[in-house]
Amino acid sequence: MTFLWPEYLWFLPAFVVLVPATYVWLLRRRSRAALRYSSLGVVRAAAKGRNWRRHLPPVLFLLACSGMLLAAARPVARVPLPWARSSIMLAMDVSLSMRVSDVKPTRLEAAQEAAKVFLRELPRDIEVGLVTFAASSQVAQRATLDRASLVASIDAFQMQMGTAVGNAIVSCLAELFPEDRIDLGEMTFGSSKPQGRSLDEKAKAPPRQITPVAPGSYDAAAIILLSDGRRTTGVDTLEAAKMAADRGVRIYAVGLGTVDGDAATPEGMAIYMKLDEPTLREVARMTGGEYFHAGTAEKLRSVYEKLGSRVQVVTRETELAGVFALISAVIATTAAALSLLWFGRIS
Repeated sequence: MTFLWPEYLWFLPAFVVLVPATYVWLLRRRSRAALRYSSLGVVRAAAKGRNWRRHLPPVLFLLACSGMLLAAARPVARVPLPWARSSIMLAMDVSLSMRVSDVKPTRLEAAQEAAKVFLRELPRDIEVGLVTFAASSQVAQRATLDRASLVASIDAFQMQMGTAVGNAIVSCLAELFPEDRIDLGEMTFGSSKPQGRSLDEKAKAPPRQITPVAPGSYDAAAIILLSDGRRTTGVDTLEAAKMAADRGVRIYAVGLGTVDGDAATPEGMAIYMKLDEPTLREVARMTGGEYFHAGTAEKLRSVYEKLGSRVQVVTRETELAGVFALISAVIATTAAALSLLWFGRIS
């Protein structure tokens, strides 16, 4: 444990020594006043068995004041805590190759079922958004706590041609960082637009310039990317991964299906679609995430279960001043309540 304002700790030894000394001095003053009673035996008999009650409230109050001094020094420690604002973006491949049945019953159905299991296991206070991608990417569901809406969006997948892995990553980042004004259209097609614009078309502000941070340092969000092939169109995958790395967002990449490239559709039609593992591994490495290969439906479900446990809790430096202050307030309130209950006054 460290302290942001350690100079306040110098008050703690003086406080711990002076306050008890003052308390003992006050007790001796009261004992002298007790000599005015006609019989010391009567006083001792009245107080017999209750001396600990006399001292407990002051001791609790001393502990509370000590805790407040520690809080004033602003202690900081690395502790595991749930994210204060947590968002997970699921980016799922819906290209035509997801019809392949090497993962039973098909890659798409296995991915849908695994995603639902993941949602059931994930803590309810973590928001989840859903992006689907084929030749283009779409936000199927904005980040939400409503699991029913997410399940409905997963069940409504429509397969298309093409695989734009980079677009999916950029779409996730645009959802996570709306203030950055990320323009996927301009990144995909460039600035070659017709000259002039209609009167009702509003001018778009340029993307916000950011200061790159350490990869994986952004604890409030993560992207889970599932794909069964390789990029065929759209933004370069590694360029999109660099955007995520510069923002500190981890990408957990899941490669689905065969690595060799030989597979077949449920209709028996042969299809060649080789999983681009090297690129997915590099995406995970660049962003501080991890890569997983899921060759079966059971493996895919286990991958999502592992991811659920990884993104629930993070260990980070957290200021504990509020915790110390709260505990001290509870102790001080308890001391005051006991004093009122036993002696009819706060002493």
